[in-house]
Amino acid sequence: MVTDEVARAVLSAIRERRSIRRYRPEPVPAGLLAEVLAAATWAPSAHNRQPWRFAVVRSPAGKAELAEAMGDRLRADLEADGAPQEVIETDVRRSYQRMTGAPALVVVCLTMADMDLYPDERRQQNERTMAVQSTAMAGQNLLLAAHAVGLSGCWLCAPLFCPQVVRATLGLPSDWEPQGLITLGYPAQERTKSRRPLEEVVRFVD
Repeated sequence: MVTDEVARAVLSAIRERRSIRRYRPEPVPAGLLAEVLAAATWAPSAHNRQPWRFAVVRSPAGKAELAEAMGDRLRADLEADGAPQEVIETDVRRSYQRMTGAPALVVVCLTMADMDLYPDERRQQNERTMAVQSTAMAGQNLLLAAHAVGLSGCWLCAPLFCPQVVRATLGLPSDWEPQGLITLGYPAQERTKSRRPLEEVVRFVD
């Protein structure tokens, strides 16, 4: 049984964090935002290359521009799939509302600029996977830090489906590869979730 106060706080943060999609309108203070971004950069990374990059969007105009551009791509993809028009418009509207309704957006990107280069495709793909894993861990750090300081967030995978759109809209460097988008703000909802029992997901093989 864990008795150390700091350890209990860390474990509680991990268990209590939830993906929140509705936020109060007040902005995230710049100092608080800097704290959670700094926490993200302390994630472990392959070779300690720290391949994560973060693009922060806070202005209503900036959020709307990104949401509209990504919505256009979503609409085109769904139309190509032959989805019903009402389904398409519902999905596009939901995406727009989620993005513009958050006080801050953090686009989580990776760069391969400092990762190792290999002459064969197998090892190079492994190197890329290592960068993806490192960047995802930074995103988890950010979400946990946000929870710890009273904020909430939600990881959206949408940038994976339109990385060029995100990069062009935000004017990001060509080596920044969008992996996800985290909405951030003070929560305006509560959510409860369960997890599978350990017996279903753990196998001791010692």
